[in-house]
Amino acid sequence: MNITVTQGNLADQSAAALVVSHFEGQTNPSGATKAIDDKLGNAIRALIASGDFKGKLNEVAVLYPRGEILSTRVIIVGLGRQEDFNLDRARQVAGAAAAKAVALGCRSVASEVHGAGTGGLDHKDAARAVAEGTELGAYNFVEYKSKKEIKGLANFTFVEIDSTKLAAMQDGVREGQIIGECTNFVRDLVNQPPNVCNPSYLAAKANQLSAAFGFNCRTLDVTEMRDLGMGAILGVANGSREPAQFIIMEYLPRTDRAPIVLVGKGVTFDTGGYSIKTAEGMAEMKSDMAGAAAVLGTVRAAAMLELQIPVVGLVPASENMISGYAYRPSDVLTALNGKTIEVTNTDAEGRLLLADALAYAKRYNPAAVIDLATLTGAAMIALGRGGAAAMFCDDDLLRQQLTAAGAASGERVWHMPLYPDYREWMNSDVADIKNSAGDRNVGVGASAAFLKEFAEGYAWAHLDIAPMAFATKSQPMKPYGAGATGFGVRLLTTLLQNWK
Repeated sequence: MNITVTQGNLADQSAAALVVSHFEGQTNPSGATKAIDDKLGNAIRALIASGDFKGKLNEVAVLYPRGEILSTRVIIVGLGRQEDFNLDRARQVAGAAAAKAVALGCRSVASEVHGAGTGGLDHKDAARAVAEGTELGAYNFVEYKSKKEIKGLANFTFVEIDSTKLAAMQDGVREGQIIGECTNFVRDLVNQPPNVCNPSYLAAKANQLSAAFGFNCRTLDVTEMRDLGMGAILGVANGSREPAQFIIMEYLPRTDRAPIVLVGKGVTFDTGGYSIKTAEGMAEMKSDMAGAAAVLGTVRAAAMLELQIPVVGLVPASENMISGYAYRPSDVLTALNGKTIEVTNTDAEGRLLLADALAYAKRYNPAAVIDLATLTGAAMIALGRGGAAAMFCDDDLLRQQLTAAGAASGERVWHMPLYPDYREWMNSDVADIKNSAGDRNVGVGASAAFLKEFAEGYAWAHLDIAPMAFATKSQPMKPYGAGATGFGVRLLTTLLQNWK
């Protein structure tokens, strides 16, 4: 999609649809909405007066002009109450409008920059938010539809009458579109079927990004991992005919700053192994590599935005399958840092991949390491699907920066405790640590305590993104729909842009 900013009057634009907005509780349109309403003979005012459009957040209505303006449709989107309006709401309403335009079959849209007028938002920030939201709302995954209906936006123009705001808005739109595109790239990866998206597929995608955007990429094969002593990931991978891959991406601008290392769980399909999942519980397990996908997307965004901070992405990728070679409960594995792990649950496999990756991260002498993983159902129970990602971090500055990035990006994180008791629950009689406490009531804290054993010598945060990575039709991520969400790209890119 081509997203641009132009100076002019919105009412003068020729497009398949114009987008205007209205605050809940206000009876009279204002700004660009009033200008369009005047052209339409007070049709918007009448719609509001009738009670058919109240301006609630993400509420959408469509009017069809009869030649009063050049455009075919007018989409009116609700901003919610003015006192509650913020950047994430601007992002959401742009997404709601884009989704409606796609549903109507529109190929071209012209819109105001929601929030940059009476909304009181900074012009650049508002433009970035609405560009992000437009990309997210217009997303469709139709790769495997045999009869593809062409439903997608080709051109989206934000129109601003004040020329002094134009340059800032153009910068904001550029940033927002890059972040939105990178998020949708992640959604494409996670939505892929597992017979396509296996560990080798992820490695190939990382190499394609490296060639396209100019960062370093290499992949350790099974022999190299074995020589290094990565017994945890190899133990998980034993049961699959697809070999494990350890993907290393290095975006290294010329600077003496220490890198931020991002680690993403890359289980491309999870049966649970011999601790097998139910058939119902297996249905979404193609999304168990959402953390890995988010790392690929964030490194891509860092390179496209030319951020002046080094970023390293580590992706341990494997399937968790059942076969005569699969690892078993009671097996003991040895991780890269030499610690031994008693396997008490083969469905607690993601933390084993992360154990080797977190140990590997130490060689970069990082400023911080952040891992992302769809790690536990317990996180979803604790915070609810679509609520927030569970954040475990005992470094004050890193925790504060992640929390601020979550608020700014609209990708929320919620700080969870790392009590010493959690580590005690992971004590093993036969090894240094076991991989599961064996009690789902302590699952989310115990999993973080396990990972902490391998995150040594640097500031570290663990993000359990299970509540946020995949949305169902019954619980969509409004207004962006169901399926993969791409969670993590907006959060981490905002963190990197504002890193202290």
